Amino acid sequence: MRKVAADALKELFDAAKQDGVYLAGVSGYRSESRQTTLYNNYVDRDGVKAADTYSARPGHSEHQTGLTIDVSGTDGKCAAESCFAGTKEAKWLADHAYEYGFIIRYPEGKESITGYKYEPWHIRYVGKDIAEDVTKKDITLEQYFGSAVPVSK
Repeated sequence: MRKVAADALKELFDAAKQDGVYLAGVSGYRSESRQTTLYNNYVDRDGVKAADTYSARPGHSEHQTGLTIDVSGTDGKCAAESCFAGTKEAKWLADHAYEYGFIIRYPEGKESITGYKYEPWHIRYVGKDIAEDVTKKDITLEQYFGSAVPVSK
């Protein structure tokens, strides 16, 4: 991860630990080559249409920016899986990530705006001011920057 995001992530993990919530990184920076492999494997397994709802095409992944990380609990259960949504770790992230400059990048109910299914484990560093604004207004990054173009009807 980029230093600014990595430093903020350390603060976030430390704060979670103080609250009895133990977080771990699952997937941070990805090269375009790694994203190509992941995306192609998903396409082979589920088809293009399905893969496009949960995996970015190579060259379009936020993981390639160094500002994004997928997180889970330290037990590794539900890592990057929908069952993560019901965990105390997911609740803590939803309530506190913005305090450290992160947003839940693909929030529930915003799939038609972001183009991706709900991913409570996928956090993106945007800085504290933007993170607070996005979180408090319950909007997406697309809506924040005024480029919200629905991807589905």
